[in-house]
This record gives sequence, C-alpha cells and structure tokens, in this order.
Amino acid sequence: MESLLQPIRTFLHTTTPAAWLAQVPQQQQVLLVDHANCELKAAQAAVRILKLYGPTELSQQCLNYLKPYEDVAYGRIPVERFLAMRLARPTFSSDHSPMVEKLLLLIREELHHFHQVLTIMAARGVAYPYQSSSRYAATLHRACRHHEPQRQIDMLIVGAYIEARSCERFAAMVPYIDEELGAFYTSLLRSEARHFEDYLQLAQQLSDEPIDERVTEFGRLEAQLIDSVDDCYRFHSGVVPLAQ
Repeated sequence: MESLLQPIRTFLHTTTPAAWLAQVPQQQQVLLVDHANCELKAAQAAVRILKLYGPTELSQQCLNYLKPYEDVAYGRIPVERFLAMRLARPTFSSDHSPMVEKLLLLIREELHHFHQVLTIMAARGVAYPYQSSSRYAATLHRACRHHEPQRQIDMLIVGAYIEARSCERFAAMVPYIDEELGAFYTSLLRSEARHFEDYLQLAQQLSDEPIDERVTEFGRLEAQLIDSVDDCYRFHSGVVPLAQ
C-alpha cells in the first residue's frame, strides 16, 4: 500500500487532518452516501470530456450507459430495483486514441464502484437520500479559467486532485472503520491510485505549454480547503466543528 500512496502523498500538499478522521466512525452513513455521489460525478465528468474529444456515437453510447446510474441517483428508480437490474456493460471498439481509451476505462471503473457502494449501503440498511455536496469541488471548479482549452485543462487538474484526495482518504480511513469496509476501501485504493496521473497526462496533452504552475496553484487551494473549517462533513470536506 505504501508504494501506491507515495506518489499521491507527494502530489498532495497536505494530509487529512486528525480531527476529520476522528469523526469517521460517527459519520459512516454520510460518507457512504457522499462516496456514491462522488463516484457517479467522476463518471459524468469523464463522459463530458469524451463528448468534447471523442466520436459523437461513442459519447452517446456512454450517455446511455450512464442513464440507469443517474436514474437511481436522482430518485427516478429505487435502489432495490437498480441493484436487481441486469446492467449492460457496453463493448467499446479498441481503435480509439489513448486519451479516449483512458476515459472509457475511468467511466467503467467509476460506475462499477458506484454500484459497489450502493450494494454495501443496501446490505447495511443505509438509505440513499438526497445529500448536499460540500464546498470542495465547487470551489476548485470556480477557480478554473473560462476559455478553452484552458478551462478543460484546469478541469482535468481539478479531477486529478479529487482522485488523489479520494485515495489518500481511502487509506487514512481504514483504522477508523470495520474490517469489511476497510477491505473495500483498500481495494478501491489499489484500483484508483493511478487515476490522478491519468488526469494530469490528459491535461498536459491538451496544453501547448507545461501545466506545472497551474497544478501547483490548484494544489495550494485544495490544501486550504482540506485544512480549514467546513460547514458540512463530507468525503472531501475540511474539518467540521463537533458542535455542528
């Protein structure tokens, strides 16, 4: 595990505060719901990028692939029905660019993990209600430039930090949760540890100049969000005072 975590820790500008970790045992249901939402959002983000840089028919295929997952997330179908569905896993042709191939792999993995989280929630009797997001992703996205391709480059850098922070927290949470859930988060770390590097590579491919400066700027902002006081406890939130 340490070999997987070392590049992530080098990339991130701060580690998860002990005060955030101390609340994990009491906040497991909140974290599971938010984690499910995060996995879906990651898949949706990859599909949005694919719509810009991939073939039209492929992006439509991915939108169709997303639909049942979005239906359960948005309350259009109940969780029980979703988990009982025979979800088709589309077969994509293999004649795409390396960028498109990485995006397709990300979409598959994120939706698979979304399904896994909902399965765990159902087994534990955890409902899947609407739950607001923390300020984390919205604040990072607001810092993105507004013109293309710079906006998309920034969005990919943001995606890299979200993925890296997720993995850092997968590992950090293990001592605070039960063995079954700990094994699940360890497995996610193993499968997602390189995602942040994929996002950075995609960002650099779109840029005519080095992206190091922008990566550092977003790293500082991300660390500020993690280390500062937040108003709601979520998977990527900062520290929330116990009184809240």
